[in-house]
Amino acid sequence: MKFDDLELSDPILRSLQNQKYKEPTPIQSKVIPEIANGKDVMAAAQTGTGKTAAFVLPILNKLTHPKEKFKGHRLRALIVTPTRELAIQVRENINTYSKYLSIRSTAVYGGARIHNQRLKLRKGVDILVATPGRLLDLHNQKSVNLKNIEIFVLDEADQMLDMGFIHDIKKICKLIPDKRQNLMFTATFSNSFRSLAKEMSKEAIEISVTTDGATGKNISHHVHPVDKSRKAELLIELIEVNNWDQALVFTRTKHGADRLQKQLTRADISTKAIHGNKTQNNRLKALESFKNNKIKILVATDVAARGLDIKNLPQVVNFDVPTGPKDYIHRIGRTGRGGEKGQAISLVSADEIKLLNDIEKLLKYKLRRIEVEGFEPTHVVPDNIKKQGNKKNHNKGGFRRRKRSRKG
Repeated sequence: MKFDDLELSDPILRSLQNQKYKEPTPIQSKVIPEIANGKDVMAAAQTGTGKTAAFVLPILNKLTHPKEKFKGHRLRALIVTPTRELAIQVRENINTYSKYLSIRSTAVYGGARIHNQRLKLRKGVDILVATPGRLLDLHNQKSVNLKNIEIFVLDEADQMLDMGFIHDIKKICKLIPDKRQNLMFTATFSNSFRSLAKEMSKEAIEISVTTDGATGKNISHHVHPVDKSRKAELLIELIEVNNWDQALVFTRTKHGADRLQKQLTRADISTKAIHGNKTQNNRLKALESFKNNKIKILVATDVAARGLDIKNLPQVVNFDVPTGPKDYIHRIGRTGRGGEKGQAISLVSADEIKLLNDIEKLLKYKLRRIEVEGFEPTHVVPDNIKKQGNKKNHNKGGFRRRKRSRKG
């Protein structure tokens, strides 16, 4: 199948040609025709599969169709995302694909001046991308009119539920017309997501191109066992010896992200950190620096795990093992995008073995263990949590050593 087969307008096809996109991804080829036919859709797809274009392209096609077109600009499509980073990115996608269309869009989110956002809305937009809290704030201030919404999109719906946005979503649903097209996108079909989807639409078509433990086939995974106190030292070793150009490194806490940034900076490795305590301006600057190869390492908490689209990112590092196994899927989905190869590396200390085992249960296979010479842990990381009390098993089969000479 080619994009020409999806009955997209010539201006949209032209924008796709500019991006050198030739064929739709599996999620796009399944979802776009259903949206074009006006169906409600609930879709699950892993990150890096072209999910955003799967709903943006048919929305643009519908809003600019001669029979559907209005004079001027009227808010007809609402896309709600869990984070400001994702809102900004979705809006960038809309701009890219609507390059040759007279479509206006904007993104509204917390951490930015609400006055500027009100001004943009006052000028008129066709598509609004919003985080739940800021959207409700603007509605309460009578700065946004939601009465003409025809298409309602929940992007990364499972993350919104995890972040406690369920009540905000229900409030938003009451503010928009009952007669509308509902499009719900998620990484996994969780029970809470299914429950919400049924509330929003009784006739939604279910589409899935993933399984709960699915990761990209072009991503290689491995674990480096290491004492917790030496993780930063090992990370510096990996960056320098392997000559990494770029890596996205995840920590569990904001404090941990700031501390690691300082440690890497002291080692003359160009690094920025992003997390919830950083101002919106600082976060955007850090992301731009990373995307433009001005810095080598971006340290992030899970606020950046969803939706970030960084082209040709070669590796993701779990400096701290994520507390939820599905967060592992979302984190490593930043690498290996668009068919490129990527690697996911986890630095695991003995106290994180249960978290590692939970990830392996979801993946349904063991991650390859590689000890780095000179960083062998003094606190042995067992292969399986059940073996912790059995001294005979401590050094059996848990990790393979990688012997190599140290440079510098």
